[in-house]
Amino acid sequence: MSDCIFCKIANHEIESSYVYEDDKVVAFKDLNPQAPVHILVVPKVHYDNLIDDVPADVLAALAHAVKVVAHATGIDKTGFRVIANTGDAAGQTVHHLHLHVLGGCNLGEGLIPSK
Repeated sequence: MSDCIFCKIANHEIESSYVYEDDKVVAFKDLNPQAPVHILVVPKVHYDNLIDDVPADVLAALAHAVKVVAHATGIDKTGFRVIANTGDAAGQTVHHLHLHVLGGCNLGEGLIPSK
């Protein structure tokens, strides 16, 4: 998708603070971190979200990248959270599949904001 910011980052048209890359995915630091460690893992091919008929090999690459990022940042030892926002109501602001890998602090138990 020509106007997708994550497509451009994944394909190095826009440079970022890359943490990991292979032939299917890239991982880079979030520009608006919500935790001391906040890495985005995105496929190089555009998929709108997690339920957009993503092939098994891409899902496996995403999972592998999460593991590598967790080890590389040390959050594998302290705990971390992986979030995939799907749709506007879930807070997805960039409609390119991406996983948020968050850690480096106590994230607590709450997943849903209180009203």
